[in-house]
Amino acid sequence: MSRFIKVYPGDIKEGVRYSAPVFFDDGVNMFLAAGKAAKAYHIKALKRWNIPFLITYGHIVESYDDFQDVEELEDLEEVDEVLPVDDDRKTGTDT
Repeated sequence: MSRFIKVYPGDIKEGVRYSAPVFFDDGVNMFLAAGKAAKAYHIKALKRWNIPFLITYGHIVESYDDFQDVEELEDLEEVDEVLPVDDDRKTGTDT
């Protein structure tokens, strides 16, 4: 298991991205997904909730190339055809 590092709220600036998810101090609830840029509302939430620190096992990434050291994603299955959804279908039990 990777070792977590502390990230202080002052380190979270608008647009910053991390190579791994950033979690609240409980290590369970995610604050910011890997590769997703922090937005103004993320920063406001940290202040409003008085969060002392966050944790991550990643690092700040400067560009997409920095994601090469992150675990490779599993291959996604290609979809041949998308079928339309029947909007008139019933939900629940049949009558």
